Amino acid sequence: MSTPVQEPKVYLPPQELVKSAHISGLEAYQRLVAEAQQDYTGYWARLAREFVTWQTPFTQVLNERDAPFFKWFEDGRLNVSYNCLDVNVERGLGDKTAIIFETDDGQVTRVTYRELLARTCQMANALRSRGIQKGDRVVIYMPMSVEGVVAMQACARIGATHSVVFGGFSAQSLRDRIQDAGAVAVITADEQLRGGKQLPLKAIVDEALSLGGCDTIRDVVVYRRTGGNVGFNAPRDKWLHELLDGQPDRCEPAWVEAEHPLFLLYTSGSTGKPKGVQHSSAGYLLHAALTTKWTFDLKPDDVFWCTADIGWVTGHTYIAYGPLANGGTQVMFEGVPTYPDAGRFWKMIQNHRVTIFYTAPTAIRSLIKAAEANPDVHPKRYDLTSLRILGSVGEPINPAAWEWYHANVGGGRCPIVDTFWQTETGGHMITPLPGATPLVPGSCTLPFPGIVADVVDETGKDVPWGQGGILVVKRPWPAMIRTIWGDPERYKKSYYPADFQGKYYLAGDGAIRDAKTGYFTITGRIDDVLNVSGHRMGTMEIESALVSHTELVAEAAVVGRPDDTTGEAICAFVVLKRPRPTGEEAKQIAKALRDWVGKEIGPIAKPKDIRFGDNLPKTRSGKIMRRLLRSIARGEAITQDTSTLENPAILEQLSQTN
Repeated sequence: MSTPVQEPKVYLPPQELVKSAHISGLEAYQRLVAEAQQDYTGYWARLAREFVTWQTPFTQVLNERDAPFFKWFEDGRLNVSYNCLDVNVERGLGDKTAIIFETDDGQVTRVTYRELLARTCQMANALRSRGIQKGDRVVIYMPMSVEGVVAMQACARIGATHSVVFGGFSAQSLRDRIQDAGAVAVITADEQLRGGKQLPLKAIVDEALSLGGCDTIRDVVVYRRTGGNVGFNAPRDKWLHELLDGQPDRCEPAWVEAEHPLFLLYTSGSTGKPKGVQHSSAGYLLHAALTTKWTFDLKPDDVFWCTADIGWVTGHTYIAYGPLANGGTQVMFEGVPTYPDAGRFWKMIQNHRVTIFYTAPTAIRSLIKAAEANPDVHPKRYDLTSLRILGSVGEPINPAAWEWYHANVGGGRCPIVDTFWQTETGGHMITPLPGATPLVPGSCTLPFPGIVADVVDETGKDVPWGQGGILVVKRPWPAMIRTIWGDPERYKKSYYPADFQGKYYLAGDGAIRDAKTGYFTITGRIDDVLNVSGHRMGTMEIESALVSHTELVAEAAVVGRPDDTTGEAICAFVVLKRPRPTGEEAKQIAKALRDWVGKEIGPIAKPKDIRFGDNLPKTRSGKIMRRLLRSIARGEAITQDTSTLENPAILEQLSQTN
């Protein structure tokens, strides 16, 4: 007797929301898709004129002559900071709150658009006073703060290209990014506050610069956040407040070409070297503004809260640029969701009357566990009636977490926009629109209007709906990555591989489309990149960090395994330069190696599981059989063919946990 296939549960958009939504009903979505299909460049040109203020209007829309190095609106000129700040003041929104900033210990500051513009202009003038100019690269290594956003906007204002590095990265990782970008300055803070702890930033910058290879750095600008005692190296180091003293609060923006690099953001690849993803000014700004307005149905009276850090692309697009480009009011938070207790997010939503809440599945899953353990921090204990739209970002959200989020945070009435996108895409690619798209838990549903996504096989041929394959984007779009900084060949090889004749953008994820609806579900990475708490970590980068411990480690292989909280967990298999340890000794060495990786890359890269073996499972030609390691990490029985394995006995050894 066959078991009937259970139809997925479908949640229709609330009728009240449909009536007032920017994209009202599925037919409105389909009209936009049809417009893009009929006149692709005309569609994007219309939106670029509607959403972006130009100093010199563009006449060219898409240049495909040097594909895959596409150019959009290339003869237009603009300034991104002007679009985010001046335009809103000129529209009469100067006294509107731009940012509600809550510190780790609960202090709240409100900053208006007029104040944010003045502070940005002062910092821009301060940077110019240090000789920083259009085209220079500036690394920003800051805590979550208004100053962090101001630093990004100030770089954009003078045409400098910023590269924000997440404050959890190590000195080595920071040094590598400074060196690759050829940065002339670092903007940092004495320390950051997270979870009641003062954590170093300036000291890590000092260590990074001491490692060598950062000769391009002329200035280190330090924001005094905690007043902690830090080393000061004059004349290189400058206090931000001293640089700002006496600077005028007006600064003429640098009008830049549409394709001028707005920022570099480093992301892990399948090799050990991080990739400097380069984004343009106009195309990126357009997509940031457009997706913020349509995906979140952002209205003038909304209070928007994206919980990401500005060190990740989500914090760029949906904190530093998208909400400001729409004249929105947003919450920024310095701390962590579990301090002083796991009700912090819900309390902040209640206090600030947040209407749109955008967070990661990792946070949701950890808060589910916290609520189960302690009813006092359950979201139903708080007044969350202000919420009207929820969002999910960073990785696919599993249906059970989706249902909990919908019922307990959204009160069963708030649509969840489960957004698929990447550092390289600049903004949402596949996502529901809350007033238009019927929702299916676990599915990111349909492409954003104007995005031509599909699923193909290894040869680039379309696969039928209902069959899994490789996710690709078939047409260039304005916010897409322009190149990998300093390595155009790696860009082509990574994203426009010869396997697909260089025609399609390769997302690096597997996907399947529902046989009836065409809805997309992301099935996971197809390359050696792990998704840990929504952060992409290259296996090669972690392996390189392990083997750099030359005293202990001879060889290492890293794979991912499913994890209930982080989505994916890092599992490392290590061969030591000494006999394989067991028992307490194995635990001590594993801890030392975890700490080593934390120092080399950052705490987010620490393996959750480290196992020791006399060697690794290899073919007779010396290739590590990672598919076997994945099965071991997941606790699965080995059912694959092991006939090519040189040392089958090693599988039993590596199955033992420490």
